[in-house]
Amino acid sequence: MNPIVTAYGEGTSLADHKRRAGQRMIIGLFGHAVDDDFRALCQEIRPAGFILFQRNVAEPAQVRDLNRELASLCDPAWPAFLSVDQEGGRVQRVRTPATVWPPMRAVGRSSNLTNRVSKAMAIELRAMGFNLNFAPVADVDSNPKNPVIGDRSFGESPAEVAKHVVAFIRGHQDNGVIACAKHFPGHGDTLLDSHHDLPIVEREEPDLRQTELVPFVAAVNAGVGTVMSAHVVYPAWDEDRPATMSTKVLRRLLREELKFDGVVFSDDMDMKAMYGRFPLDEQVTLATAAGVDLFLCCNNPKSQVETFEELVRAQEQHSWFEKQSRDSVKRAMALRERFFVPRQVPELSEVGKMEHTALAEEVAHRGLG
Repeated sequence: MNPIVTAYGEGTSLADHKRRAGQRMIIGLFGHAVDDDFRALCQEIRPAGFILFQRNVAEPAQVRDLNRELASLCDPAWPAFLSVDQEGGRVQRVRTPATVWPPMRAVGRSSNLTNRVSKAMAIELRAMGFNLNFAPVADVDSNPKNPVIGDRSFGESPAEVAKHVVAFIRGHQDNGVIACAKHFPGHGDTLLDSHHDLPIVEREEPDLRQTELVPFVAAVNAGVGTVMSAHVVYPAWDEDRPATMSTKVLRRLLREELKFDGVVFSDDMDMKAMYGRFPLDEQVTLATAAGVDLFLCCNNPKSQVETFEELVRAQEQHSWFEKQSRDSVKRAMALRERFFVPRQVPELSEVGKMEHTALAEEVAHRGLG
């Protein structure tokens, strides 16, 4: 193994604590290019990677160039995760002239086109420099009053959602883009949006297992590289803490029962379900104890710095936290080793090409009528 990686992965100095802290963060930025302030922030944090939003997108060539610059801010021994939420439908950060995909509800209704859609989407993402997509949504659309999931889900049947989730994961990961099953253990039956509040799902455990968990079991069995936690409380498993901070949900259920050994991402820690609701030290330590490997800090430079500092401080104060941080960094490196293999990069002409547009139109026609 690279001696730099060994030192950062196993050492106990302040420098090692800082390296591990940064390697547990994915951060967002503002604007279409890297400015001096963000460059300085990256110099301090040395994050594991970055996430882009619509605010960062002008057109595909600019996105590719931005991803290249972001990658250059990271140590080559620790290649950057370059991520995006490109689900299709409402949650699609890169739009025209890239292919504009219909919502996954339409894909789910289009029978056997999910793998083709996922492959085409992965090719376009790789052409623009991405290697990680926070998709697919593995939530079952089990509550018609849900304000945040709805047509982001493949459908209302757990078995059908599971089938499409697996097809999507394979379409991405067979074509060089890491997939992420979200939002574990299921956000489909909430009445609140975790961007703005802390939802509670009051279902009994048998119902949760027969509905919400089914697609996630399938995703894990299909070899999904990553899973994202939900900022949602499930009293049947844990009355006190949202899944992101719950050992009972993430460690016992996802890690031990479902045998998931990949990387667990938190949902964005700047969302109102978390930010300001729990003390930061509690968020970081409880989420780490629960099994979160990498924290998404997407929108707030102040919270990015504060989270980094807390990730450093907790290693200095708790030997168990330092060990957990080491394990998380190792899982992230294993993910890189699994997926960051030499591949031919698709040409930018793949983005929005006629065949992909025709496929999107066919899905919309079949799935939306």
